[in-house]
Amino acid sequence: MEGKKLINGKSIDLGVCYYPEHWDKSLWPEDLDRMLEAGLKTVRIAEFAWNLVEPREGEYTYAFFDDFLNLAREKGMHVIFCTPTATPPAWLTEKYPEALNADLEGNLICHGSRRHYNYNSPVYRRFSRNITEKIASHYGPHPAVIGWQLDNEFNCENDLFYSESDTVAFRDFLKKRYKTLEALNRAWGTVFWNQTYTDWQEIHVPRKTNTNSVNPHLELDYYRFVSDSVCSFAGEQAEIIRKYCKEGDFITTNGVFGNLDYQRLRRESLDVLMYDSYPNFAYCLDDYQKEDSMKDRKWSRNLAEVRAVSPNFGIMEQQSGANGWNTRMEAPSPRPGQLTLWTMQSIAHGADYVSYFRWRTCTFGTEIYWHGILDYSGRENRRLQEVRQVSGKLEKLQEIAGAKYLAKVGILRDYDNIFDCRVDRWHDRVERVSRESLFTALQQAHVPFDYVYLESHETAESLKQYEVLFYPHGSILTKERMEILEAYVSAGGKLVMGCRTGYKDMNGKCVMDCLPGLAASVTGTDIPEYSFVAPDEGKIMADWDGALMEAAVFNDILAPVGETSKVLAVYTSGPYAGSPALIRNRFGRGEAYYFGGAFALDTAAVFLEKLGVAEPWKDVMELPAGCELAVREKSGKCYLFVLNYLSEPASIFLRKELRDLLEGCAISGTVRLQPYGVKVLECPVQQGCAADFEKCF
Repeated sequence: MEGKKLINGKSIDLGVCYYPEHWDKSLWPEDLDRMLEAGLKTVRIAEFAWNLVEPREGEYTYAFFDDFLNLAREKGMHVIFCTPTATPPAWLTEKYPEALNADLEGNLICHGSRRHYNYNSPVYRRFSRNITEKIASHYGPHPAVIGWQLDNEFNCENDLFYSESDTVAFRDFLKKRYKTLEALNRAWGTVFWNQTYTDWQEIHVPRKTNTNSVNPHLELDYYRFVSDSVCSFAGEQAEIIRKYCKEGDFITTNGVFGNLDYQRLRRESLDVLMYDSYPNFAYCLDDYQKEDSMKDRKWSRNLAEVRAVSPNFGIMEQQSGANGWNTRMEAPSPRPGQLTLWTMQSIAHGADYVSYFRWRTCTFGTEIYWHGILDYSGRENRRLQEVRQVSGKLEKLQEIAGAKYLAKVGILRDYDNIFDCRVDRWHDRVERVSRESLFTALQQAHVPFDYVYLESHETAESLKQYEVLFYPHGSILTKERMEILEAYVSAGGKLVMGCRTGYKDMNGKCVMDCLPGLAASVTGTDIPEYSFVAPDEGKIMADWDGALMEAAVFNDILAPVGETSKVLAVYTSGPYAGSPALIRNRFGRGEAYYFGGAFALDTAAVFLEKLGVAEPWKDVMELPAGCELAVREKSGKCYLFVLNYLSEPASIFLRKELRDLLEGCAISGTVRLQPYGVKVLECPVQQGCAADFEKCF
């Protein structure tokens, strides 16, 4: 939506989550004044406040939020209003228990927490549409309201739904997908274990079985169905809200969770996606002391996922204090500088709005240990002082608003394979290792990257911006996707694929083609044999011109096919020592690489080095491994964010003179970053960092 009042390419803004229902009204004026003084100009409200509008079925009262919105307008505070459907009220679930979700055994999920509803209950859909209509029609015209959040964190806590309503809706979903039972039985291979269906009423959502396993092809469609249910539920709310949106108002939702096609959700219902970023996320009680050098840095991977949906996005909940529930999770308070670091981490990856969670720490309820900017007393503290400092820093970064994240390396994703990883442990094993290792290697080599979703409207032209594309384990391939990838490689791109590629169709059934199936042509590869790596074999290594790399988890034994195909590496250990482990195929003006294992950390690092994309900004700066480099580009200028995640100072070396936006001066040579320190550097056109990207890559 053009002209949005946030995330509009014109400014980078700060806000905060606020719960007026948690506090005496006498605190509201002081709270809003203090927020504004700290540079927080927008509040999100009402995501868990259904009863304050509809305290009993069919009874409506608007006075509570009228009072708050009028005060917000008086103070000059903007408001993002939420639909409250994440927590249906007790009067609803008690009278209409069919609105509740159920577990795998069919037991209803009781009232008393949150997200206890199911998307497909006709009764709950009716109440959700009604409360959305009441709220949007009454509060939508209010001048303080500038945007709307749908529900809260779709599929958080639980992304599986087993109610009777879900079974009914699942059957309807399948009828639309397959038309006939005969087609469904073929797609699911129901002749196996005598599962053939002769009536639609025989089909249910997954249920507990004797082997704790269900038909994997049914399960794959079930995950697609869950995503479809969320998109439909959100779409109903968005359609209602759009009737009452003022010029510039926007619709969003928050978070990235499982079993949900966010590309479709954004396309159908949202103007922009927002994320909830908790880089020091509450540890599970059993691994509180677990060491992880990428712990808070891993949130950059999540931010890349958000950016793949919304190139410029917002943060609806940015961690500002310690995390924890009384029942699970515990974490320390952000150390001095970390609140700034995490805020800049979000902005570096494309966020043009950051809203802290929360203003005051709640004194009651499950989240009494989920701290906000202020502690229980509300007194002045270090975190509030740091928020003020962040606000001051952002005044110097406003020119970056709307800038695109700049990456020459992409990692391909698609929801069919994401859902299949939940069905197939073999697939998930290799995917998990490669996902973690590729991210860590890219971070350590200071390579900005994008996640890129292969959708029906994707074209080879849109992929040309990436010098290298990794598609680690595309087990499910389609002719349409391969045509796009073949066109990308033919035009000069470099495509890297890993083991277990191309062995399934869209129903999750194994193909009878010679592997790697549809990828055989572009990779010039045949796979006559394959196997898991046995525990007694140790690490299986491969040698690529003297660079040793682990072929983790699974080994495809390869053979080159055609004159343009060449073996680059062989296995050096294990039962297949001497057999090809990596093949490169010239295809048009580009190259495709097929590696026979999952990408361990050392393997991913070797690929980045060999393909010439490691340290892409080495002509401009030299960075230690403990610092992240993120780059945004706008109007021919590059903005380089250097983020120090270490609890100790770090030194960077600038080979060119760059403008330090936060300090307002030119710097070069050795530069010292404080613990958790951040530098934002502008690379001028005349130095070749924006006008000619090839000089930097």
